[in-house]
Amino acid sequence: MPVPVSQMWTVASYVLGQKLKRRKHFPVVLMLEPLMRCNLACAGCGKIQYPGHILKKELTPEQCFNAVDECGAPMVSIPGGEPLMHPQIVEIVEGLLARKKYIYLCTNGLLLKEKLHLFKPSKYLSFVVHMDGLKEHHDFAVCREGTYDKALEAIKLALARGFRVTTNTTLFDGADPQSVREFFDTMMEVGVEGMMLSPGYTYDKAPDQEHFLSKNKTRRLFRQILSNRHEKWQFNMSPLFLEYLMGKREYKCTPWGMPTYNIFGWQKPCYLLQDGYADTFDELINTTKWERYGTESGNPKCANCMVHSGYEASAVNHTFGSLGGLWATAKATFFHRYPDPEVDNDQTPRPKAPTPTLVHITTPES
Repeated sequence: MPVPVSQMWTVASYVLGQKLKRRKHFPVVLMLEPLMRCNLACAGCGKIQYPGHILKKELTPEQCFNAVDECGAPMVSIPGGEPLMHPQIVEIVEGLLARKKYIYLCTNGLLLKEKLHLFKPSKYLSFVVHMDGLKEHHDFAVCREGTYDKALEAIKLALARGFRVTTNTTLFDGADPQSVREFFDTMMEVGVEGMMLSPGYTYDKAPDQEHFLSKNKTRRLFRQILSNRHEKWQFNMSPLFLEYLMGKREYKCTPWGMPTYNIFGWQKPCYLLQDGYADTFDELINTTKWERYGTESGNPKCANCMVHSGYEASAVNHTFGSLGGLWATAKATFFHRYPDPEVDNDQTPRPKAPTPTLVHITTPES
């Protein structure tokens, strides 16, 4: 089981409660960004390309707690930047644990080993270590050699100390399906609880604009990766969202399902786009023109987006929106091999695919 039963029950009862109240715009996960700065400068990232005075800013614990209380979502993801660089990250986490929120603390793993002793294992806390594949691909993607080894060492240490650990993988054009499958095998052998994965979003600020996936390429890539699936693979995400990535079902975007709060306020409309900010969560929900977003809207910024922050909440809504959704989820959970004779994923040795070309850039000063 990739996540505790208590977490699944908490999320299920919360979503069902919102539906019984006939609420359309309700959050499932709060994306809480306490800072933008990072100790890496990945070519596909649009979060750290801010001037120095912005990168030095950070949310206070009180601002974080107020946002969590205001939003009310049962789960809180803490991305960045690199959250472990925040001087009060332990206080922030402890405050959220006291509220019994399920926390996904994202990190590239470089600081995890030295910071791990500051945290205590809890069913409410998961470290989400960003891993973009096997060693060569990961180090190239994050533009620094040695990061894979450091992150893997930190993952093993966290698991040994009783922490929940999940990996998060972002895939770009040129990713080798067989290498990704081998990476999944490796992470399962290491013992992580589950894996998350998503296609990269076309950030305007990202240095590399040539390797983001189109929608058709996304579906082809994820079909090649996730068909003929190995039984040991565990994914810490909606199985219907994975089917969506494979092109087996369609969803409309649910950008309010994973709202973002950061140093600028409540980001309109979502974690990926910056079309203004709201001072309160209610203002975000009630003043955002939601119909302007999602692939179905015709908005060119959304044309190729299939990212979890917009579409996994759609899959969750489908699960709890009808008996058909529950049945589809159960079927995808227990019968998830997806045999496909047209997809060659038999682990036969073959020539190694070239590493996708990404831009190498220097780390900005924090």
